[in-house]
Amino acid sequence: MRWAFLLLAFVSAAASAQLAVTPRLWPPVDEAQDFGVPPSTELRLEAHAEPTPLEIPGAQVIATAELRKLMQARHGKRPLLFDVMGEDRHLSLYGSIWLPGAGRGSSFDDEIQARLARMLEVATGGERAQPLVFFCAGPRCWLSYNAALRAVRLGYSNVRWYRGGVEAWGAGGGLLMEPILPWQVAR
Repeated sequence: MRWAFLLLAFVSAAASAQLAVTPRLWPPVDEAQDFGVPPSTELRLEAHAEPTPLEIPGAQVIATAELRKLMQARHGKRPLLFDVMGEDRHLSLYGSIWLPGAGRGSSFDDEIQARLARMLEVATGGERAQPLVFFCAGPRCWLSYNAALRAVRLGYSNVRWYRGGVEAWGAGGGLLMEPILPWQVAR
């Protein structure tokens, strides 16, 4: 449980720091681009690097401008950020928790669902109304869509899917850094 306390302390401290802005080194991203893909309540099991829908059942889509405002909210209203991109180290949104593999798996009854349930229980302190934001690379990444569906299935009521992901955040000048990695500890 000591690791859980340290994780929550770090996330809280990181999220309460002033958000700096990085130079615009990323190409523009249209996070509202309509690819004509219908929303689904089922996990996408393959072809994760494909265009995504504009909506997600049971959760809300959040855009960069709205996420920036939420990140400035007072403690308790500020969302927890979950990066679910692949296994390789990468830059991510400032203060995010890296959960590689959380958007993969075979069903809502698999080991990934059980691991995510344990992680979210610790990260939220059991508060199912805690704002949660799941993201991955950008509008052509299903991993965060899947992870958000998993959180909804676990009974979390304030789930948001940041469709624009790291690409939109970087293009908007948002601070990027390596995420913290608690996933292995939560097994």
